Amino acid sequence: MSERSERTVGTPAIGRTRTIARAAVRADISQAAFELTRERGFHNITVDDMAAAAGVSRSTLLRYFGSKEEAVLSAFDAHADRFAAALRARPLDEDEWTALRRSMEGVIEYYMEDPVGALSISKLILETPALSGRQLEKTHTWRPSLTTALADRAGLSGPAPIALAVKVAAALECLNIAVERWAAGDGKPDLEALLDEGFDALSSLQTVETTAITT
Repeated sequence: MSERSERTVGTPAIGRTRTIARAAVRADISQAAFELTRERGFHNITVDDMAAAAGVSRSTLLRYFGSKEEAVLSAFDAHADRFAAALRARPLDEDEWTALRRSMEGVIEYYMEDPVGALSISKLILETPALSGRQLEKTHTWRPSLTTALADRAGLSGPAPIALAVKVAAALECLNIAVERWAAGDGKPDLEALLDEGFDALSSLQTVETTAITT
């Protein structure tokens, strides 16, 4: 095999290695940023402080994260992709509301795998307006991809019906409220039960409206 061929064959492996390394660096920086924020308060630290705590330069931190908020909130970046993939995989015999609820299991797992750490970051976000505002913005950006996933699951083409976008928005708000209640209760309430309660409330409302329309 020629030297060129060897390089070509090895390129995908090198790419995967670089991706893994980049993800590891990103995770280390984010963890350092979070720990420093929890220790000193978000408004009492700068990007330079975060970079120093992570052992990297300011330019390196900003290459991985565009802002202080992003450095702290990056733990949630994978939620939307995981949620969308799970939604597309749900059985077609489930109604859309049930599919949305079951697809959230992967998101809930994040909180249950490390409840102490998840509680710490959740409380920090809720107690810091700059972080809670940015987190709501991030959650809002999930809506298009989740709406598309719900439409793809149904085999629909073209712009997704507004009804699907409304259901996705409602589902995400159920998640936000459940996490807020869970954090406010110091992690003692059952997060899944809180989420189910929110979904059940909207499901009951939908049933009442449907009955009113048909009678």
